[in-house]
Parts: sequence; C-alpha cells; structure tokens
Amino acid sequence: MKENNNIKALKSGVWYTAANFITKSIGFITTPIFTRLLTHADYGLFSNYISWQNTFLVFATLGLGTSFISARFDFSDDFDGYISSSLVLSTLVTLAWTIVIHLFPDSFSRFMGLDIKYINIMMAYFFTYSAVDMFLVRERYLYKYKISVAVSLLLVVSSAFLSVLLVLNMENKLLGRIAGDAAPTILIGIFLYGLLIRRGKHINTDYWKYALPICLPYIPHVLSLSVLNSVDKMMITKICGPEENALYSVAYSCGAVITVMVSSLNTAFSPWLGEKLNEKKYDEINRVSRYYILLFVCSAGGIMLIAPELLLFMGGRSYTGAKYVMPPVAFGCVCQFLYTLYVNVEQFNKKTVGMAIASMIAAISNYTLNYFFIPRFGYIAAAYTTLASFMILLFIHMLLVKQMGLKNIYPGKFIVVVLLAVSVYTLLVNVLYANNGIRYCVLAVYAVISVYVLLKQKSIFMLLFRKRNNGSL
Repeated sequence: MKENNNIKALKSGVWYTAANFITKSIGFITTPIFTRLLTHADYGLFSNYISWQNTFLVFATLGLGTSFISARFDFSDDFDGYISSSLVLSTLVTLAWTIVIHLFPDSFSRFMGLDIKYINIMMAYFFTYSAVDMFLVRERYLYKYKISVAVSLLLVVSSAFLSVLLVLNMENKLLGRIAGDAAPTILIGIFLYGLLIRRGKHINTDYWKYALPICLPYIPHVLSLSVLNSVDKMMITKICGPEENALYSVAYSCGAVITVMVSSLNTAFSPWLGEKLNEKKYDEINRVSRYYILLFVCSAGGIMLIAPELLLFMGGRSYTGAKYVMPPVAFGCVCQFLYTLYVNVEQFNKKTVGMAIASMIAAISNYTLNYFFIPRFGYIAAAYTTLASFMILLFIHMLLVKQMGLKNIYPGKFIVVVLLAVSVYTLLVNVLYANNGIRYCVLAVYAVISVYVLLKQKSIFMLLFRKRNNGSL
C-alpha cells in the first residue's frame, strides 16, 4: 500500500508540475493578444482589477482549503462533511462582504479605482472560487491527479478563449476581458459547489471551530505577500494612471516567466531538500544549493538580456519603453527565489509565525517606498521599490533560519556575493539596452558560458530531479 501511495505521489507531482507550467504559460502566451486588443488604459485597469482580486481573495474566502492538509486525517471518516461545512462558511463570509460593499458602493469604488459592476463580478467570482479551490485540493490529496489537472486546464483554456471572444465582440472591451476571465470559474464553480454539498450531505459548525484557528493566522502572511506583489500596480493606477500601469504590468508579466521557473524548480528541489533535512545532511544541502542558485541566476540573467525582444513580442512597439522595468523585476525574482529556499526550511521546522511577520514588514516597506518614489520618478520606480522589499524579505528569512541554529545550511557569504554580482549586472544591462549590437554579442557569450557550466556540472543538477530509490520524490 505504501509503495502504491509513493507511486501515486510521484505521478501526481509530475502531473501537477506540468499542469502548473502549462497554465502559467497560457497566461504568458495570451498577453500579446490582449495588449493588442485593449487600449493601454483598459489593459492597466484590468491589471488593477486582478491586483485587487488577488488581494481581496483571502478576506472574502478565508482560504479555508489550507486546513485540509490536517483535516483529512483528523476527520478521515467525514472528510466530505468537513469540506461542505467549510464551503458554507466561506460562502457566508463572502456574503457578508457583499452586503458591506453594497451598503457603501461609492466608497469601495473610489478606494479600489473600479466601477461597482466590476466589483460585483469579483464578488460573484469569490462565491464560486472556494468550491473550485476546495474541489481541486480534495482531488490532489486523494491523488486523483487526472481530474484535478483536467479541471485546472479547462479553467485556464476556457478563460483565455472566452476573454478573447468577448473582447472582440463587445463594445466595452474592459468588461469583456473581466467577464471572460471570471465566467468559467463562476459556471464550473456552480456545478462543483453542488457536487461538494451533495457529497458532504450536512453542515457541522464544529468544523468551523477547527478550521478558523488554522486559517486565520495565515491571513496576514498571504495578504502581505499579495499586497507585496500587487500594491505597486494599484498605486501606479491611482498616481500615474492606467496607461502607465499597462506599461508596468506588461513588463512585470515578462518577469512572470522567471516566477514560473521559481515554482517549477521548487517543486523539484523541495522534496530533495526535505529528504536531506530529515537526514540532517546540511553540508550536502550547502554544496548542492550553490549550483541550484547558479542555475536560476543564470536563467534570470539571460531573460534580462532579451527584455526588449520579450516586450516587443508581448505588447508591441508601444510597450518597449517599459524595458527598463525588466532588470529590477528580474532581480526581484532572484530575491524571491532565494527567500523561498529559506521558507522551505521554516516550513519543514513548522516555524510559520516568523513568515507572517516577515511578509508584513516587506509589504509595509513596499507601500511606504511606493508612496514616496512613484510620484517623483514614475512607474519605473515601482520596480525598484518592489526589488528593495524582496531584498528585505530575503534578509529577514535568512535571520529567521539563522536563529534556528541552521545558519550554515545555505552558503550565506556566497549568496551575498551573488546578490552583489547581480546588482552590478542589473546596472550593466540597463546600459546595454542602448546598443543592441553589443548586447547581442554579450548574449551570445553569456549563452555559451551558461551551457558549458550546465554540462560541466550536470551530475549535480541531476541530483535534484532523479527518482528516489524508495519510489518517492
């Protein structure tokens, strides 16, 4: 039985990694379509809408699916009852927020920079999002990866297709983009909502008492990370206008390529890390992580060099002026990647309170820096303030792991040297954008050196992706 579960876990991990990459890639691929179909103002307003949706989500739903990791064991004889109870609680919270919004519609509209009809679509999305999220989490924990992957792909493909269709055929293209993005989740969510309620058959309020102490402490952490990733777009929209937010958002979307690499590589690295932490092989983690860091940094550096071409593909010539946003965004992704290494250690040791505090400090720093620098230097300043906030987050996590007595688990001095090198490289890339001939020569040399290092150290990299002898990752 254990071996069968290991095989299921292996297959699930492979499928989820592939699905995550595909779904994120579809979003990246469709960006060039929408930058050409929407005006700069509409594209910027949609980016603002998504930023508010991601930020408000944790309040409107409480993220109750995060409690399933323990509830499936504690309530194994009534797991479906637990899910249906959690779903109803999430619905009541969303309903309460909907009532509050409609008591003060003008205030919320001004504060969010969105027309009330768009806020109503957002709330309809929240009502059914929990059903989709809880269904997918349930299927993953039961290793029903085929159903989970199929639903995930159906959602992202249908959202992309419907959005394009509505934008092409509606006079209000912003409404078409927002409705097309939300409608598949709403429609599929209604079906899944009924399915989960029918499976659960009853509502037990005792389950609410179990879920809330688990989920509520995560809200500051999740909210702070969401604010950290979204507040720059909100503030650019308010201070500079939606047109400049469009330029910033497209450049930031190019950085999403690196973010996909973070999540995909971490899927491969974290199981290996957990195995070595369990065996207390800290020297091996220190040694291998050097190559792992170099692999990511080299990839991010390459993307910095081709930023103008990426922006030309993603948005067209009218967006190429945002190329100077890309180097600090890519540098920020490097910091994000590095602090994820430390977060993995904190999660393994069940030290999550510090994670929330670190995220809150970084989010407050980002807001404060944006408040002072965006009005003075424009939307490009937001990329550097976000970079500074990610660096703060990284150093806090380094200190948290050091306090656990694991300061040598990663090569701290090596990481500092890497950050200094990337800082110099970021400034150099900004200069190279003015001369494409020199930049292409540097890119060619960069590619040759990177491939050589990868081939030279391929045995080290293979440690991260090989299948374990016991059949698990």
